[in-house]
Amino acid sequence: MSSIQQAAVALKSGQLVAFPTETVYGLGADAENPDAVAKIYSVKQRPTDHPLIVHIADKDAAKKWAIEIPQYALQLADTFWPGPMTLILKRSSLAKDFITGGQDTVGLRVPDHPVALELLRSFSQLGGNGVAAPSANLFGRVSPTSAEAVQSEIGSRLSDADLILEGGDSVVGIESTIIDCTQSRPRILRPGAISAEQIMTKTNLSMLDSGERIRVSGAMESHYSPRARVVLNDEAKPGDGLIASAQIATPPQVIRLAAPTTDEEYAQQLYAALRKADQLGIQRVVAITPAGDGIAVAIRDRLRKASS
Repeated sequence: MSSIQQAAVALKSGQLVAFPTETVYGLGADAENPDAVAKIYSVKQRPTDHPLIVHIADKDAAKKWAIEIPQYALQLADTFWPGPMTLILKRSSLAKDFITGGQDTVGLRVPDHPVALELLRSFSQLGGNGVAAPSANLFGRVSPTSAEAVQSEIGSRLSDADLILEGGDSVVGIESTIIDCTQSRPRILRPGAISAEQIMTKTNLSMLDSGERIRVSGAMESHYSPRARVVLNDEAKPGDGLIASAQIATPPQVIRLAAPTTDEEYAQQLYAALRKADQLGIQRVVAITPAGDGIAVAIRDRLRKASS
């Protein structure tokens, strides 16, 4: 039996499995098992009214978890799944309060990572319908983008029967775009690698700017935070850590944490750089935020919350 098949069996028997996705590593449990899902909340020290995203193997599985799926949501799924996009839909009876935080909506995603997809397919073959999985870190802290980061962050809180799957470094590096699909048009609730511009260009859908507030992952004002103090667009001083584009020089006695050449590299390196700051005992991190649209919007969102 392969390690992925072993992980699927572990999920079906009520254990936790940390697994790689293209965005960040998730901490997964059988989304129909209340005791297993309760372990996620316990390990992460996560508020129980904070909903979880259900990871599914393909678009067809969404019909088990959601009802009244609008045509534009199916269009989004056809265009961007598998990928870093979570759709918020009206929940079916399968999606219980312990998944949705007591709301009448559920978040669904088909991740774009070979290990994650094989795990979800193996779990489906065992009769599983979906894996609930927030990021595999303590609540409010920096999301892990490697198996090593998962072990460092929560390894001591996992049981001997829980597993961590290795899948290399996450290629996107920040969490999925969350899109509300409960209204007449889609609305972005959390920015990610899939931007409003991409959605409008690839689907011709127009977006809503506002609407009823829905609780979703990563929506709190303070989130994605290292122990170090994060300061945005300030002058880095001796002893500070610096995250900035490679075009920006490192001042004397400043510790360079990341020097990305593109916005995509910035997103991919961001969380590892924040973790490195804590590993080095740096007290203050200065981040020079990227300008513009696309994934830069999501980077600014994560850094703003990390600095709150």
